[in-house]
Order: sequence, then structure tokens, then C-alpha cells
Amino acid sequence: MNNLKPLIKVINKKKNKFSLKDILDRKAIIIFAVLFGFVFGGLMFSLYFPYYYHQRSAVILKINKGDEVSKIVNELYDKDVIGSKFMMRLSIFLTQTGSEFKAGVYKIENGLNYFDLIKLLTDGRHANQKLVTIPEGIWQNVLAGLLQRELGIDSTKIIRLSYDKKFLKSLNINEKTVEGFLLPETYYFYYPASAKKVLQKLKKAQDKLFDEDAKLQMAKLGMNRTQILTIASIIDGESNKTDEFRRIAGVYYNRLKRGMRLQADPTVQYLIRERRRHNKIYYKDLAIKSPYNTYLHYGLPPGPINNPGNAAIEAALYPEKNEYYYFVASGDGGHLFAKTRAEQNRNVQKYRRWQVSKK
Repeated sequence: MNNLKPLIKVINKKKNKFSLKDILDRKAIIIFAVLFGFVFGGLMFSLYFPYYYHQRSAVILKINKGDEVSKIVNELYDKDVIGSKFMMRLSIFLTQTGSEFKAGVYKIENGLNYFDLIKLLTDGRHANQKLVTIPEGIWQNVLAGLLQRELGIDSTKIIRLSYDKKFLKSLNINEKTVEGFLLPETYYFYYPASAKKVLQKLKKAQDKLFDEDAKLQMAKLGMNRTQILTIASIIDGESNKTDEFRRIAGVYYNRLKRGMRLQADPTVQYLIRERRRHNKIYYKDLAIKSPYNTYLHYGLPPGPINNPGNAAIEAALYPEKNEYYYFVASGDGGHLFAKTRAEQNRNVQKYRRWQVSKK
């Protein structure tokens, strides 16, 4: 037993040495965890804590298209909107939103934290801007009135610019009016707005639709841009149901190929738009002498009769291939299509019975 005592001492010595190291390792881990938690908590606190700049009025920040993140961060720091460039870059890294900052003029209120600021710059909630929705198929005179109500632009300026030869040339429009070349959509506009800049913005938005694919398709159809927009404007005037736009386009293309008059009501409504508030057409209106009256003249009108939307333009570019030559309102917002005059007459009778039932 005495011979085992030295061995026991050696084992105990090694055991004590291991325990001491283990304790030190645990202490190091705990200390590291505490320090990490402290630093992480401090960072999170800084990111979420509101930052207050010194000036009384809200800070205005302008972001131009193509501005780099570093430029935006530097400007935010210079304007005292943020207290640390590092914290701003860290919040951008954590949210992965640097490439999503939207161009515009921003009004930055006091007391935003870093994440609030990022949300503001990515949502595109610009200062002095107003959201305006322009309905598809809108007449130019109605558009002028809408822009006056929403943006305070004198409607006479819109109408005057719409026919200004120099302005039309600057937009690469070789027609008598800008009507038809403006894309109805929902836009942010600066307020107060400039008539020229608003029209330029709407024209530029439509330009994007006529890319290389659209140009190739126009070549296949044997149509130019004005002709496509003219067909699209008639489609937009005929129906509010986008799911039947391509079918209506197919009807008009079929009639053009056969040499039939289009006999499109919207072209007559276009002629009486200044004189009559509602869209109802009387038989006497069908006799109005005008190249826009497709009841009298063959082929397309001289140009668009309204500003067609994206869906109508798409339909005019890619019409449905069908054998329909006629259509009439169904009474439910859509249309009944027919291949023959006899079938069309039956559909007309259905519509008239529907009208009687609603009286």
C-alpha cells in the first residue's frame, strides 16, 4: 500500500492541474460571452436608439439616380442625420438594402434610428411628392383637368404643350399632339409640379415599353408606333376588362385585313368628348365628318384617341389570333364576340333584352 502512495500523489497532482485549467477556460469563455453580449447589446442599442440632430427644421436629402452608398452615407453624416458612418454601414449590411435606396428628395424628420432611416430611403417616401394615379385610356383634356386638381398645374398649359411643335420634337414625337404617347400609371410627382416635366415623365415611361422586342413585333405586324398606339387607344376605349383586350385586338386586325371599316364607338366618342359629358352615341353622331370617324372611313384614324395603358399596348402588339369580326356589349362589363353578321345580330338582341330587363 505504501508503494502506491507516490502513484496516487502523481494522479492527484495531474487531476488538480487539469481542473485548474478547466476552470480558467470556463472563466475565459464566460468573460468572452459577457464582453460579446455587452458589445452586441451596445450595437443593437445604438442601431435602435433614436438619433436627434441639432437643427430645428427637418433635414432635406436628395438622392440622385446612380448615387453610391458611400456618397449617401457621407452626406447623411455631413448633414448630422446620423452620428456614425460605421453604424450606418453596419445597419445597411444587416438589412442588405444598400442597392435599394431610391432616387428622390427626402424629408428626414428628427428622432429616427438607423433602421427607420433605411426604411424611409428604401420605401421611396419622398418629400414634397404626391402620389397620382392616371387612369388608362384617358383623354388629353381629362388628363389636363386631373393634373390641375392633383398637382396644381394650369390645365391650359398642359393642352398648349400637348400641341407645341418644339416640345413634341424634343420628345421625338412626329405627330400633331402628345396624346397617345403618355403612359397612364401611378406616379410620384414633385409638388408643385412642372407641366413640361410631368409630360416628359409620362412619355419616358411609355418609351420603355417599346424596346427591341416590341420593335421586332411591330415589324412582323407591319405597324409603326403611332399605329400600334392608335389600335391600343381604341381597345382601351372599348373595354375595361383587360382579359379580353387581346381578343378585341384580334377583331380589329381581322377587319383591317379584310378591308372592313372598324366601326369603333370610341372613335366617335372622341369626336364629341368636348360637347357631351357621357359616352352615349346617337345615330346622328355616326355621320360626323372626320377622319377619326371609323364608321365613315376605312383603316385606322390619323392617330391615338386617348392615352392607352400598358395592357392595351401589349394587346395591340400581340393580338389574339381568332376568326371574330364583330363584338357587342354583354351587359356584365364584357363583350360577346361573333364570327358572322347573323351571329352578331343575335348577340345584339341579347344585349337589348338585357337593357330592357334593367329598366
